[in-house]
Amino acid sequence: MQVPHAQKTMEMASLNSSLLPLLFLLLLSFSWLTLAHPHEGFLQCLSFHFQDSTAISKLIYTPTSPSYSSVLQFSVQNNRFNTTSDPEPVVIFTPTNVSHVQAAIYCSRKQNLHIRIRSGGHDYEGLSYVSYSLPFVIVDLINLRKVAVDARHKTAWVQAGASLGEVYYRIAEKNRTLAFPAGIWPTIGVGGHISGGGYGMMMRKYGLAADNVIDAQLIDVKGRILDRASMGEDLFWAIRGGGGNTFGVVVAWKLKLVPVPPTVTVFTVPRTLEQNATNLVHRWQSVASKLHKDLTIALVLRRINSSEEGKTTILAAFTSLFLGGVDRLLPLMQESFPELGLVKEDCIEMSWIKSVLYVVGFPSNASSDVLLGRTPLTNRNFKGKSDYVKEPCRKLH
Repeated sequence: MQVPHAQKTMEMASLNSSLLPLLFLLLLSFSWLTLAHPHEGFLQCLSFHFQDSTAISKLIYTPTSPSYSSVLQFSVQNNRFNTTSDPEPVVIFTPTNVSHVQAAIYCSRKQNLHIRIRSGGHDYEGLSYVSYSLPFVIVDLINLRKVAVDARHKTAWVQAGASLGEVYYRIAEKNRTLAFPAGIWPTIGVGGHISGGGYGMMMRKYGLAADNVIDAQLIDVKGRILDRASMGEDLFWAIRGGGGNTFGVVVAWKLKLVPVPPTVTVFTVPRTLEQNATNLVHRWQSVASKLHKDLTIALVLRRINSSEEGKTTILAAFTSLFLGGVDRLLPLMQESFPELGLVKEDCIEMSWIKSVLYVVGFPSNASSDVLLGRTPLTNRNFKGKSDYVKEPCRKLH
């Protein structure tokens, strides 16, 4: 006896209906298992790109690795993004050559993992080690830190994981009258600094760090290694200030080195509110952009204890780098900013590499070797914000 088609359809519908809860549970279970170990596929994919399986184990850190937390937190400078509530990567990968970076890009795409590129410290907003697109991996370029200086042609190839301190040190090692115009803090990672623009104490004469890049090696989303010629001028322009990680992974920069005199001059002149700081700050805003190109005066404002017990005041510290000797500096200051009252006793002559240590605040007898250190100079909770103004801030009377 044949079952009518309508009855067979109803039986099938009933069977499908009874299977739905089971199927739903199976899907949930599978989803939970996948999310519980989202890094396993990534690690398996990476292993296909290594001939020696033990080699990859030395470059991989997962939440179960004993060194995971120390590696994750090593270059963290802002503890606002170093709490138990902040998302953590499922894997930290520390490649030792460019092919490893290519593999990481390929495997993260294949496993649908978000990727963060970290080249060093000074990331005040945690963008290189925190992601709210979960799950995610960190590709930490700290092992890609070679600095090859060609003093004859005044260039240097620098891998993105090097710090600014390492770059400055290696340049001075080859030639004390060459330099690179970039940031103040030696623990800043080159990769993020240049891809964000990069300003420092010589920018009035030589521009931003990004202005002094003449070539780069970029790995795009397809894993191709591109240089300036193959990526094209539009992309080359974009990675120098538009964020290298936005368009691919910059693994190396070719820098144009700039000349500096054998002797430069530095000074720091502190003034409190009681010492006319308000008028000096207002005047500084009017003259700072009009000073001689060899002269940069930076201003830092902070609150300090007053000489009156229980009260505080504001300290304005004017710190300067002048590319020349003190005898040339003093007439320029007298002409452009006499209100500061700079005298010869305020000034110190030194080499450019020593001025790097001075501006950061290292002791006068510190060795240049401290520039090779990678430990962050600050580690606290704070908020950093940069802005640009076109008109001086008004004085309040």
